[in-house]
Amino acid sequence: MTAAITGRQALWLRAAVVALLALAGLVLQARAQTQTQEAQPTADDPALEARMLALTAELRCLVCQNQTVADSHAALAVDLRNQVREMLRKGASDDEVMRYMTDRYGDFVRYRPPLQGRTALLWAGPAVLALGGLAGLLWHLRRRQQWAESDFEPDPETPETSEDAHVG
Repeated sequence: MTAAITGRQALWLRAAVVALLALAGLVLQARAQTQTQEAQPTADDPALEARMLALTAELRCLVCQNQTVADSHAALAVDLRNQVREMLRKGASDDEVMRYMTDRYGDFVRYRPPLQGRTALLWAGPAVLALGGLAGLLWHLRRRQQWAESDFEPDPETPETSEDAHVG
């Protein structure tokens, strides 16, 4: 049974590939256009702008979650930068801005949450998971050393490694 492609099928296949590539190009172009934003004008006061950037570098983008508010281009991050800038213009201290953001969004908004009882898992979680994985691996390897040879499945024989191939 052969799976030959007829000329008509090949034509349809080519048309489908071209249509998919065109659709992918349109999606990528639309995505690039939505992510392009106008550059925000810097504040009249460069010191205020520097404070705003320093503060937003300590805040996690709630949309991206792997970027700071200072680095993110998400609409929420732009809004948060503007909000921080406005709070600083009104005379709020850095601690007041951080307290406001933490009260509103929780400790998760801080890139380096303070070590407290409720954030201990954030700090210790990766180490606990790594140690647990290492302990599980060591436990499995110790048990495996105690297994008899008959507990393992034999390797499947291929024609090149079977004894019949060498008799020849």
